[in-house]
Amino acid sequence: MKKKLNCILLVDDDPHANFFHQRLLNKIACTELIEIAMDGEILKCIKSKVEKPDIIFLDINMPKMDGWEFLEEYKKLALSERAKIVVMLSSSLNPDDRKKAGNYESVMGFISKYLEKEAVEELLLHHFPGYF
Repeated sequence: MKKKLNCILLVDDDPHANFFHQRLLNKIACTELIEIAMDGEILKCIKSKVEKPDIIFLDINMPKMDGWEFLEEYKKLALSERAKIVVMLSSSLNPDDRKKAGNYESVMGFISKYLEKEAVEELLLHHFPGYF
């Protein structure tokens, strides 16, 4: 039996994307808990949680606080307050977004929406080899 991650956080204002991603992650059975936030203001919530997410899947374009603004605030957090990895999710075809994401040390991946089973499994194998 494989060990599961403690928590995956989906940060996306699109309820359809969140539903799809939550369903996929449940099917893969890679985490004990999936939390969903509709915008980047989840940063306040991350600070208050005892259990930090192992992975944050972060959309770029959101109201109130977009993915880039989130990352600027996120890098101010202490390492103990951060997730193990952040993966950008975007429907954008702009190569500048991928390049910009690479400028953030916390961003360990850039995946086009929607998540696919193979991409999640590859991410898990690469960043969490003991879990999958």
